[in-house]
Amino acid sequence: MDFNAFKQAVAAAAAAAGVADYELYYSAAESTSVGAFQHEINKFTSAVEGGVCLRCLVNGRMGYASTESLAAENAAELVRRAADNAAVLECEEPAFLVEGGQSYTALAADDQPMPAAAALIETVLAGQDALYAAGAIDGSSGMAFAERCTIAICNSRGLDVCREGTVTGCMSAAVVTDGSEKANEYKRQVKPFAELDVAANAAAAVAAAKAKLGADVAPTGAWPVVFSPKAMTQLLATFAGVFNAENALKGLSPLKGKEGEVIAAPCVTLTDDPFYPESPMPMPFDAEGSPTVRKNIIENGVLHTLLYNLSTAAAAGKATTGNAAKASFASKVGISPFTLVLTPGTVSEEELLAGIEKGVYIDSLGGLHAGANPVSGDFSLQSAGFMIENGRLGAPVRSFTAAGNFLGLLRGIKVVASNVEMPSAGGITGYASPSVLVEGLTIAGK
Repeated sequence: MDFNAFKQAVAAAAAAAGVADYELYYSAAESTSVGAFQHEINKFTSAVEGGVCLRCLVNGRMGYASTESLAAENAAELVRRAADNAAVLECEEPAFLVEGGQSYTALAADDQPMPAAAALIETVLAGQDALYAAGAIDGSSGMAFAERCTIAICNSRGLDVCREGTVTGCMSAAVVTDGSEKANEYKRQVKPFAELDVAANAAAAVAAAKAKLGADVAPTGAWPVVFSPKAMTQLLATFAGVFNAENALKGLSPLKGKEGEVIAAPCVTLTDDPFYPESPMPMPFDAEGSPTVRKNIIENGVLHTLLYNLSTAAAAGKATTGNAAKASFASKVGISPFTLVLTPGTVSEEELLAGIEKGVYIDSLGGLHAGANPVSGDFSLQSAGFMIENGRLGAPVRSFTAAGNFLGLLRGIKVVASNVEMPSAGGITGYASPSVLVEGLTIAGK
């Protein structure tokens, strides 16, 4: 049974059970991934997964139940389990369902088909050939993937929305040597399948790996620090939770009670954009079915808003920002950004670097799980990149530590460049940033 038929069966089962208020959330994904190591295909996976989650409101309590099977006979059982779960809750909590009939941003039709497995294999092998042609050595690998995603939500209040989309991409991981040492780096593209340029992606990976050869440890000091787009998006991804209203309400974010206050430099505007052009899957609605909107979280240094779903918005006396999220169909409703974008400035990265006599350019960060505290914002991270000498990138450096505080970093941003990139594009959530010049960070090296 498909979802449209199953939701009708659930509606009938809910009516028969006297359940008047409910929501049915459906997600499904068809995916194929092909990997290669050196000159051969070494991995192939193909999967279809998904399911439904029913939330029903019984006597002021919201019960959950989920299933992976959309068989007709499971509809009544799903309703029964959700109602039973609601009945055993010890206390009432405010629960909210989205009203139907709302307006949603129209999206261009996504008619990109799933590429055939043979086409993915051909793409991966072409990427491997390009790696070796650019100077990679054995140990280099590649991957291509495709995923067709469907998210649909309906409820007893007239809501009925659906989003389908296909995400495709490739990755090249290059290993290089100068005869005395080795270095590695990877590059990723997420684009419509016909637009993937595996040769350019492989060449970029090889060039980035070669640039690491001969790296020394950066000298200790309080240098001007430039974070590359890649490094800055790593920080945004790590500390995105500070903008989560649920975390703030629980005292797990340093931004609790800070809306309307200055928390960053005047040159900082941070936007959450569900329709960002580089996003592989723009979303017109969130995981509760609320319409999504582009909004400035930080505007010219001022915290304009946190990210809310319906329940946290009600608790704070605000309107939802349309940021309800579910990690999977069976998960409880949480909060997540769509695409966090640090708004680019007007100077190029070259112009930004030109004003620095000596500093450090950080291109990648490691130990993000162990070395970063999303509650306090503190971080102490293994870093790699390049020295900045007389306004240009100089010798590669590695194995040094960059330490500070995320909010302190935002306040210490002096210049935002124009070279915005989205290096970690994937599913619904992404992060985009240009290079930024920061003062006030400590570099611990040799």
